[in-house]
Amino acid sequence: MKIRVGFGFDVHRLVEGRELWLGGVRLEHDKGLLGHSDADVLLHAVCDALLGAANMRDIGYHFPDTDGKFENIDSKILLRKTVELIATKGYEVGNIDATVCAERPKLNPHIPRMRSAMAQVMGIDEDDISIKATTSEKLGFTGREEGMSAYATVLIRGK
Repeated sequence: MKIRVGFGFDVHRLVEGRELWLGGVRLEHDKGLLGHSDADVLLHAVCDALLGAANMRDIGYHFPDTDGKFENIDSKILLRKTVELIATKGYEVGNIDATVCAERPKLNPHIPRMRSAMAQVMGIDEDDISIKATTSEKLGFTGREEGMSAYATVLIRGK
């Protein structure tokens, strides 16, 4: 069996007047992430990691922000399409290990819903998805609550 690993990173600015979507679920917060899509920083990092593992470039290549059909799109759709893309090369998701860096809101209470939403979209077991939350201890753009970032490492298997 062939296995490959991939790494993804994404960052988005926090702004007023936008909903906050993380891990495929809407969170109550006074700000949301700014982007061409719903700006789900966690799902974007996972998509990049999956595409990288399959040597299929990155999320911007497949879902460019210059294409109007992706404007305000639900990132769960992008994640589903990414899983379909790697399947064209004979790969399936093995497991995901991801970290979201944000000062607020507290993310730990929402992680079970995020894992459930992601597992359903990808057709994998929740136990194959690890999501961790951290802060930057008030340092940098994240610490100043100007934005959020996410990191993801994935393993994919050849079928």
